[in-house]
Amino acid sequence: MTTIESTANSPQPPGRRLAPLFHAVTSATFFAASSAPTPLYRIYQQVFAFSPVLITLIFAVYAFALLISLLIVGSISDHLGRRPVIFTSLLLNMVAMALFLTADGPNWLIAARIVQGFATGAAAASIGAALVDLDPAKGSVTNSIAPLIGMAVGALGTSALVQFAPAPTFLVYAVVLILLVVQATVIWATPETTRRRAGLIASLKPEVAIPPQVRRTLLALTPINVAVWALGGFYLSLVPSLISATTGSTAPLVGGSVVAALTISGAASVFLLRKKPAVITLTFGISTMTLGILAVVAGVHLAEVPILIAGTLIAGAGFGANFLGAVHSIMPLAKPDERAGLLSAFYIQSYLAFSLPAILAGFLSKAIGFTATTDIYAAAILVLVGSGVMALRAGREKVAVSAGAYNCGLSPNSAKPLPSMAKGTDV
Repeated sequence: MTTIESTANSPQPPGRRLAPLFHAVTSATFFAASSAPTPLYRIYQQVFAFSPVLITLIFAVYAFALLISLLIVGSISDHLGRRPVIFTSLLLNMVAMALFLTADGPNWLIAARIVQGFATGAAAASIGAALVDLDPAKGSVTNSIAPLIGMAVGALGTSALVQFAPAPTFLVYAVVLILLVVQATVIWATPETTRRRAGLIASLKPEVAIPPQVRRTLLALTPINVAVWALGGFYLSLVPSLISATTGSTAPLVGGSVVAALTISGAASVFLLRKKPAVITLTFGISTMTLGILAVVAGVHLAEVPILIAGTLIAGAGFGANFLGAVHSIMPLAKPDERAGLLSAFYIQSYLAFSLPAILAGFLSKAIGFTATTDIYAAAILVLVGSGVMALRAGREKVAVSAGAYNCGLSPNSAKPLPSMAKGTDV
């Protein structure tokens, strides 16, 4: 037996065997923490006496901070190593939890969300890269699923604590803080998956560019992508308050379940369709998202939670499928050295759609109520989807099929996943 064969067949150290699981759990924890405040917004609104507009602002600053983090430090772990960046991100998220724990007004909540967004962006990039370093194929799938599962766990877990445990605005963040402390300790028992290299300062300059051969397809897909992210932003900012106002249900677990239904269904859709051609994925996504949104509107008007949950599950399947299809459509069109800049541009578009419409919905809900706001918001999403369909047909776009394993969740990528959201990484 040769030395190479002996090495290949020898058992891996426990740290390396367990590293993918650790990174997956850590990724899910970050995104669970990001969705944990959602079921608490209604409580904060009552305690601090602020409007739905401020709720959506508190939500939106997280998205802005996460985007800035991805653009600036998204590839920093390529130069400093994965473990130091993940560890620093965990420390930053602990600071965010401490700010939540001591919050005595909306300004503290905004500060906590900004720190949390920056920490999550840095963590998503470095954890995603580590997962693909360890196993490119499985790592890409994990990067697709873990964030969505994490958001579902955060919404459901917080809702359960709010409903059944004392001091929810304390206990939720205390639980997350304990998890972060444990993970910050365990991270040093996992192997480093990359070597440090030069170019750190240059990597901090965001690279945003849309290659000429991609522009037509991206333009045609833009209405659909904006609709997808606008839907996600609406759910993660206003849906618990919407359910309470329209159905009369004050059980926090109900609102959390509806939010979780969107991300769980989206994760299942991504997993099941990950190997399908983009044209099939988009066709499925457009139809299911349209049907689901119509069902959600019906559930709001009928004040029926089961209809809301069913509609959300259907819309969530379209949410995941459309995002997957969009990424699989544009990424194969770019050359390897163009993909980082393209992903940066794509994520600027996506996170702006994630946050700005939600802020507008906050203003509308204050002025005309949640039911009318839902009608207008749903109509706008359906118009965007319809215009995207017409743009694709008019341009006779042939959606490209990804030749490689592309990650798609809150962060698609492949051979070096989440850092590709920033700079200099092959997708």
